Amino acid sequence: MVKFSLFALSSFLCTVQAVASSSAAQNKNLRAPIGTIDKQTHRKLSYEYIARYRPASQVTDHNAIDLDQKIIEEQIARQTESSFALAKSVYEDGGHSKSYARLTINSGTPTESDGAVFSGLDSLGFEVTGKVYERSSTPSGELWLQYSTTDIQRNYVGCQVGALAKTGNEKTEGCFQGPTGTVSSGSNVYNYSYDPKTDTFNGRTIKGFSTSVQSRMLDCPNCPYKDAKYFVDYYGNADYADKWISAAFDGGQTNFLSGRGNANFNLYGLVGRGECAKKGTAYMAIFMYVIREFEDAIDDCKLNCISCNDDPVHAWDEGVAFYSGSLEGEDGVPTGKLLHELADKRCADFNTCVDEDNSRSHINNELLNLFNVGQGQLQAGLCTEARQTKEKIADLMYIPLIQGTLRYAYKVGKQSGGEKEKAEGAVFAASVLPRIHAASESAAETIYNNMRVGASSTDFMAVKKAFQSVYKELNIKCSDVGGLMSPDGDYFEEAGPCSDGSSAKRVGSAVGISLGSIAAAIAVSSIGYIFYMRRRERKGNPVFKPVAETAVNMN
Repeated sequence: MVKFSLFALSSFLCTVQAVASSSAAQNKNLRAPIGTIDKQTHRKLSYEYIARYRPASQVTDHNAIDLDQKIIEEQIARQTESSFALAKSVYEDGGHSKSYARLTINSGTPTESDGAVFSGLDSLGFEVTGKVYERSSTPSGELWLQYSTTDIQRNYVGCQVGALAKTGNEKTEGCFQGPTGTVSSGSNVYNYSYDPKTDTFNGRTIKGFSTSVQSRMLDCPNCPYKDAKYFVDYYGNADYADKWISAAFDGGQTNFLSGRGNANFNLYGLVGRGECAKKGTAYMAIFMYVIREFEDAIDDCKLNCISCNDDPVHAWDEGVAFYSGSLEGEDGVPTGKLLHELADKRCADFNTCVDEDNSRSHINNELLNLFNVGQGQLQAGLCTEARQTKEKIADLMYIPLIQGTLRYAYKVGKQSGGEKEKAEGAVFAASVLPRIHAASESAAETIYNNMRVGASSTDFMAVKKAFQSVYKELNIKCSDVGGLMSPDGDYFEEAGPCSDGSSAKRVGSAVGISLGSIAAAIAVSSIGYIFYMRRRERKGNPVFKPVAETAVNMN
């Protein structure tokens, strides 16, 4: 990876016009980790990294949504109807994100508004704090307090219950004590009744990501958001992901209003239903909410203002957290459960990794570039440029879904895969079909007919050609997707990559062009942001994470 010391940064400032004249140089200068001097010179940073991304705000609670996904997968793996019911409970009610206590007040009437901080004690006598949550929705005689969170991911919150009380995964040590206790805010003291196992809930759930599409992606200011509209236009329902996931859990039918993309899960047993449910939560519900957070960040961006864009930066950080999840760790090496992990898995299948171990995807490297660039653009008030970055992020996020569909189209069509492979192909297709349909209705129909739940047959080449016919409209190339690899290191027959005239180039080429243009804009119009990054470096709080000499080349 290209590394810049502060001396190099000064040179960059002196030669800004030269930077703007070369897109390749622009890309490197913009993405260069300004904080990568000797690693030993770094002081402890304020916020932990998320898969090599440095958030500028606290998003540990958001980052933990993947722990719900983990419990869902564990319950589905048990392969019983009762375990499916437990998995569905975690999907619907959560357990790890935005935990709050519903206290029944026994004396006095709380008048504190949202955000007011209360303190009390846990069962061991240690202090617990929380802030007033959803005051307007709180029934008379109750006080809802959202538990405080920390900057440290491993102990971000001490009370995790919700649906976890049913699965046996609850954590109550950091909850307010029960069955009775007192909480105070300033001079106001209230007696309460509270059972941590039954009166602790979660304000953020994977189901909520889907059921909020209408209000947060379609009917909101500056809406509808483009990608959400693709899916609603195709399925006919704003809560399309919830309908898919719930039907898979229950063994029912989707009954989408449009009549397109429907699935009858009565045709599958627990194996197929489980695949469609657990992949639907990550690749349909969470996928769209990632994009929503980036859109929300841009909506709140204030043009050309370096010091007044904290809120949009926080929304941007949330998007990265939902994309990656806490299980990826700070360096993105551990196995996760969300979209970051999917991209790393698929790169090994399609020869698009960037390391010898085939564990790091080029897609994630380029997304990391874009996540950092977008954060910087928002901090600098470069709102138009941030939107360009968001568009490229969305384009790249569809690629692992295409790869997943192609992989299972081959397994089913060429290798006689069973229910598991058919179900995986069906849910991958469902996750990307609306985007294909927006580019070509006939291509989407071909893919659906071959990959749908209950398809009579699967023609791999028909699916492959249908995808390839819309790559241009999706702003991706054949080399971005790659070809399906066999265990012996060659491409499977008829599964190699198509030619886009630049077989030596992968997704980074297209991204490099995009980032080059963005870099020029930043170099010319936002020297102030460069000084902002320099100030963060001096405070021991760099924008970009230090990378060891042995790290994968990011450029």
